[in-house]
Amino acid sequence: MIRYPLDAPDIVDALGADLRAAGYTSDGIADLLGEEAGQALVSGVWWPALRQTRRAAPDRAPLATLIRLFLLGSTEPADDVAAALPGVGLVALVDQQVIEPADGGVRAVLDIRPHGSDDADRLVVADQDASMRPGAVAHDHVLGIGGASMSLAQAVIRTPFARALDLGTGCGVQALHMSSHCETIVATDTNARALALAAATARLNGLDWDLREGSLFEPVAGERFDLIVSNPPFVVGSGAQDYIYRDSGMAGDGISRSLIERIGEHLNPGGIAQILANWEVRDLDAWDDRVREWVQASGLDAWVVQRELADPISYVSLWVSDAGESVVDAAERGARWLDWFESEGIVAVGMGSITFRRPVEDRPADVVIEEITAAGQEVTGFEAQAFWARRDFLRENSDADLLASRLSTSPVFLETQALPGDDGWQQVSASVTRPGGPGAVLPVDEVLTSLLAGCRGQVPLAALISLLADFHGVDADALAAAAMPAIREAIGRGILYRAD
Repeated sequence: MIRYPLDAPDIVDALGADLRAAGYTSDGIADLLGEEAGQALVSGVWWPALRQTRRAAPDRAPLATLIRLFLLGSTEPADDVAAALPGVGLVALVDQQVIEPADGGVRAVLDIRPHGSDDADRLVVADQDASMRPGAVAHDHVLGIGGASMSLAQAVIRTPFARALDLGTGCGVQALHMSSHCETIVATDTNARALALAAATARLNGLDWDLREGSLFEPVAGERFDLIVSNPPFVVGSGAQDYIYRDSGMAGDGISRSLIERIGEHLNPGGIAQILANWEVRDLDAWDDRVREWVQASGLDAWVVQRELADPISYVSLWVSDAGESVVDAAERGARWLDWFESEGIVAVGMGSITFRRPVEDRPADVVIEEITAAGQEVTGFEAQAFWARRDFLRENSDADLLASRLSTSPVFLETQALPGDDGWQQVSASVTRPGGPGAVLPVDEVLTSLLAGCRGQVPLAALISLLADFHGVDADALAAAAMPAIREAIGRGILYRAD
């Protein structure tokens, strides 16, 4: 029988107590490293942090040892580790597969690090990644906190939910964040080692999750939830399962399709699901064909945001570089992978997030699919919640309702593009942008620019349009009819909102 790390609750408790006693928290580490070395470590440059730990005052030696051991992958003297974790002891740490003997000292098997999670500073347990240990990672390697997991955590709507599901929990990052606003959390994974480390993450933080082993929705058959969050093993490949954390065992984008088409069966009315997904692209001009078919089949409201469209070489390079394989092995795997892409006619892979909502009433699903790649326009929980509120507002209000409303313009920038000509600069285009809003950009002409400037929540929209019509010598009703699609688009993008 396979034995997984940290299966003894009393040892987990003692480890947590030792870590906190040493000041092994986000603030404690930041204070010891200083701003510059701390920022360098976040960026992947480790040696300034090593330098700072070696210069730590004697009373901070335990914290310096823990930083080197768990965050920098350093081999440390056994006596120093014993002094830093006195309540656990070296024998128990080795027995619980937290550390192992190495080169006359000990090194970490696990990656244990503080993580600021909404309203608290938590501890997260994962496996040491390929940059910290020699050789390729194991088949059942448990990924730690990464860019994808943080992108999803940032995007999740943080209103209170009664019952939540973290599908494909890994080390438990999403469940950790959901613990701040969800009453009950069920977390699943196909990887038994991941569930063991998620259990350790939960216990270290005094949390209680219902952990279940199984694929997709098998562990929760017949159950429904108010919130479902998933960062699945979505990597597009031939179907081989080399590494559980990235490979589902399904060919192509099968895991994303299966998840999307079945997720509605497990949502309560009004429930929200937020996932990361990848999808095959066979025609660059129709990148959204596959994902559109899936989300429409789900019957759910859906907001699909493609954040990146990766060509095959870039996509394969991303994934063969993170497993720690030798150059030769990585090259051979990459070549086979590209051969498969070519045989399948895949010219790119779409990468993005999808926010679902199960309608409460019986009506057609509201589906929006768009590409938003600009930095600073990432989907956040606040923006996702506001997106659905705006979509509801537009559905519930007719053009006549909007014309009778007092609208205000959000804080926006007006940006113009011009070309030099014989008579000076000639404007060729203009747009307004709501900073920080995903896709919150609206092309404008002279009339719409004036209309937005006049929307200050003081007079009805119809009155503003009438004034503009008089100024330009056009029919007010015709101008209103021409302007309403742009007005609705502006409301949908959060550029306009009703002030009354």
